[in-house]
Amino acid sequence: MEMTQVVGSVSPEERDEIQQLFERRNGLNELAKILTPDNEVLYEKLVKDMGYTSSKFQGWWDRMAEKYQWPGDDNGHWEINFKTCEIILKTQS
Repeated sequence: MEMTQVVGSVSPEERDEIQQLFERRNGLNELAKILTPDNEVLYEKLVKDMGYTSSKFQGWWDRMAEKYQWPGDDNGHWEINFKTCEIILKTQS
């Protein structure tokens, strides 16, 4: 059973930063589904960009968690509600 709990919030500017990274990461993941390694130059660019974007995405969560001291759980993860800027902890029980 999944449990959800609002554990904090971020500013609209902080929300905009993670939303941009979230959308970019999703777009790159969709592109990865159709791009083959045959197009070596484009494939290498995609892999590099995916790594860079994933690193920036995780870095945002790390920075915000440290800044706001959100509670966490080993069996869970945080999500953001882009409309409200709320951070939600989702855990499996």
